[in-house]
Amino acid sequence: MRQLQTLKSDLTKTRIVESSECEINDNEIIVSIENFAFTTNNVTYAVAGDTIGYWQFFKTLNDEKNKWGCIPVWGFAKVIKSNIEEIDIGEKLFGYFPPADLLHLNPIKITDQGFADGKDHRKELPAAYNNYVRLSGDPDYDETSDNIRSLLFPLHITSFCICDAMEDASYYGADQILIVSASSKTAIGVAQGLKESSDTPNVVGITSNKNLDFVKSLDCYDEVITYDDLSSVKEELKTVMVDMAGSREILGTLHGSLGDNMLKCLTVGMTHWDNEVTAEDALGQAMLRERTEFFFAPAHIQKRFKDWGYEGYNQKTNEFMKARSDQSLDWMNIKEINGMDNFISTYERFVDGDINPNEGIIIKI
Repeated sequence: MRQLQTLKSDLTKTRIVESSECEINDNEIIVSIENFAFTTNNVTYAVAGDTIGYWQFFKTLNDEKNKWGCIPVWGFAKVIKSNIEEIDIGEKLFGYFPPADLLHLNPIKITDQGFADGKDHRKELPAAYNNYVRLSGDPDYDETSDNIRSLLFPLHITSFCICDAMEDASYYGADQILIVSASSKTAIGVAQGLKESSDTPNVVGITSNKNLDFVKSLDCYDEVITYDDLSSVKEELKTVMVDMAGSREILGTLHGSLGDNMLKCLTVGMTHWDNEVTAEDALGQAMLRERTEFFFAPAHIQKRFKDWGYEGYNQKTNEFMKARSDQSLDWMNIKEINGMDNFISTYERFVDGDINPNEGIIIKI
């Protein structure tokens, strides 16, 4: 077994750890992870690893002091050993995995369509991350869409939830929606989803100079502004912000200029992992924290399960996902990397914020 581990206290530090242990226990299956996607969303998992519990999903090898963690990823795996009568060797699964070659799972709540992992250390974690899809039970499964699915499924589920939550709140009475880090894949999904509705406020994308042309080419924002030109944001309009980056400088500047017109700030991503607000940090202190909340998609998913039922939720999200996946063919270039060793340099680029927004990274094990 091989794992790519990240130092929890310093996301720039990684190591690959190996173990010969591969014994299967009762009520277990062992899966061989074939490939997974990596996006800036995974950096957010690492940043929120302790506060939300992302470090708890997958136990680390050779880590007696619990200093290292496995950043969760989305991808595909095949069953190579099974002590579960209902699950056959050779079955293909889609779900949440560590960046590793093998994983032990304890399937419960088994249906033809999927199961949940019943490992003790995952029982208190969000259910949305513990479910695995059995692709043999999906009549619409198309293997040629695997890369798009692992890259965009988790991101666009979040995009759907953000769009739905804002619509449910009548956009908080806003005249404009500012989307910070407009080039991120989740942000693109939000903007495209909002564009489908006729009654949404003006949607403004905020991005870097280097990504300006790319964001404009997407044609899903009513206006695009760069970080160097934040003064051109219309301060007199009532505003909702959707923040994908977690930069205190940007948030502090916008919160300060908008003042009472900043109605709500939904913080979704935290890719600026090294941010820390200090007493001397005027921009960080300018953030209106009482109007800012971290948007946690699994909580919204559970709400909609209760409101719509499982089938109703699936119908709405499948329609949204299909539309976003089709649109991604126009702008996303998929780059495949062979092996975790070869992925490390690309991982370092993610942590440094140096990934092209139109790239979709797939790691094949």
